[in-house]
Amino acid sequence: MSAHQVLAFLELLQSSPGLGGTALAARLEVDPRTIRRYADQLRDLGIPVEAARGRYGGYRLRPGYKIPPLMFSEAEATAVVTGLLAARQLGLAAGDAESALGKVQRVLPVALRESTRAVADTLAFTLPSVSAAAPPDAGVLLTLASAAREHRRVRLGYVSWNGTETERELDPYGMVFHSGRWYAAGFDHRSGEVRTFRIDRVVSARLAPDAFKPVEFDTVQHVTSSLAKVPYQHAVTVRFGVPAEVAHARVPATVGTLTPDGDGVILTARAERLDGMAQMIAGLGWPFEIREPDALRAAVRDLAARLLTGIGEAPQR
Repeated sequence: MSAHQVLAFLELLQSSPGLGGTALAARLEVDPRTIRRYADQLRDLGIPVEAARGRYGGYRLRPGYKIPPLMFSEAEATAVVTGLLAARQLGLAAGDAESALGKVQRVLPVALRESTRAVADTLAFTLPSVSAAAPPDAGVLLTLASAAREHRRVRLGYVSWNGTETERELDPYGMVFHSGRWYAAGFDHRSGEVRTFRIDRVVSARLAPDAFKPVEFDTVQHVTSSLAKVPYQHAVTVRFGVPAEVAHARVPATVGTLTPDGDGVILTARAERLDGMAQMIAGLGWPFEIREPDALRAAVRDLAARLLTGIGEAPQR
């Protein structure tokens, strides 16, 4: 049974109430028994379809019933609800996802509403919940998206990490959502370089009349590699005894840069906490050689000591 046909049947009930089964079947090019099945399916969705015999009979919606502004099939409603739940979990649009989920559920028919609420109440995620430091302004986000698609320059008011506000002109190439934050990448006319900007730090965005020429640009690769170069406290260099393709499959670009070195690969990165870097190195399970800094060697020794303490002595037999 086609969902499209059922919706077409519903449209006829609204526009021409009182049509009999034969007339409806002729309009939809189906047999009268199919019309009865369409009516039953709408009732199952909580839509009160009434059928009356006689001269003034036919099919109609219960008087006073208002069709919700959105009509979803079960599959469509499930897709919308699970998408909003995932957006909330990932920090993609946490607060807005919650309010949108409530609005969608309010306009669903009763039976479908309860089913989707059951999904929301029972669905769990293996990915940890991520919260952005601050959600980006929706107007800024939409302006940047339009500018990137239309190849239009945009004028930004931007606040840097130290609180300094600057005016910039940006040719935006694209946007990336990563680890709970939104980023925009493009050519920054103020610095004369391709730069990455956190969108939650953009306080204003206005489309400029200037257009820019489209360029071939990998926004994800640029953003992840630029995040790996953030000047954290410690510069780290480690050689792993695995081929480069193996390392690339396990070490994300946001961690650092991987360079082939004979039968191994060298990782160059920056880290704010060396204990976390020690855990990452140990967790990979590969042969490794720490080139710098010496403090990372100490962090790995401390980790090894904690692991040995946790093992304890084997019980005597």
